[in-house]
Amino acid sequence: MASIGFLGLGTMGQGMVKNLAAAGHSVKAWNRTPFAGLEGLGATAASSIAEAMDGADYVMYCLSDDAAVEAVVFGDDGVMAHITPASVAIDLSTIDPETSAAESAAFAAKGVKFLDAPVFGSKGETNAGGLWVVVGGDKAVFDAAAEVLNPISETTHYMGESGNGAKMKLVGNLIVAAQLEALGEALTLASKADLNLTDVLGVLKVTDFKSPIFDGVGAAVVQGDYSPSFALKLMLKDAKLVAAFAERLGSPVPGTMATKETIAKAVEAGWGEENASALIKVLANEAGTDLSHG
Repeated sequence: MASIGFLGLGTMGQGMVKNLAAAGHSVKAWNRTPFAGLEGLGATAASSIAEAMDGADYVMYCLSDDAAVEAVVFGDDGVMAHITPASVAIDLSTIDPETSAAESAAFAAKGVKFLDAPVFGSKGETNAGGLWVVVGGDKAVFDAAAEVLNPISETTHYMGESGNGAKMKLVGNLIVAAQLEALGEALTLASKADLNLTDVLGVLKVTDFKSPIFDGVGAAVVQGDYSPSFALKLMLKDAKLVAAFAERLGSPVPGTMATKETIAKAVEAGWGEENASALIKVLANEAGTDLSHG
């Protein structure tokens, strides 16, 4: 069993810590703001980044955005200031591939093995240990890290050289955003056409274009449930990352740009803390319909 220093106890981090501890690993966890309840997750609390990392075989972190990674990893008393080649660093955050590349270079300069390993999934998947992990880095390091990646995941996917995990995460997030936008447009159109939305979802569930996102989110929308599994404000951050990444590569993403505007309107309307599916409320409101009465 491994010794793990885990940094970041948001919704995703909590589930990961719980499952790592349940697998028998020793976990010391640290969060930027005080966090109560670590004992219930099977971990012990660390008062600093250095304390969490002390003696760790793996330093794993799941942070909200690039700014958080900059602060926690590159800050004066951060990961880079304390890590040694005895630890493997694993970044589970969704960030710009350029930030990931900077991490990779900095860790390499210190002789530290590093994996960029962002995850697909939200609250339910992280609690169940059912995330999907996409990983960039040295293949031998990836293979050895299975002992800590498997307990948090349904599947892990080796994508190649360092940075490829971060890139794949943005490619996948493009699909997620597109599906939510498509679902919102479809349910809004169906509502305006006086179709029963429960019946509509019954069709979407069995067709060749079915999707687990349509099933789960669709049912919640019809119930008027936007309780957060993945906050809309974080989806806006991700959509901006996709747009910037695509622009640098000269790859057109017109659908993503349109969806980003829908998400931005929803955040401006005050729904940023609600589930990412709250972007659908913008479409319904513009159409003058209420999807919760399907």
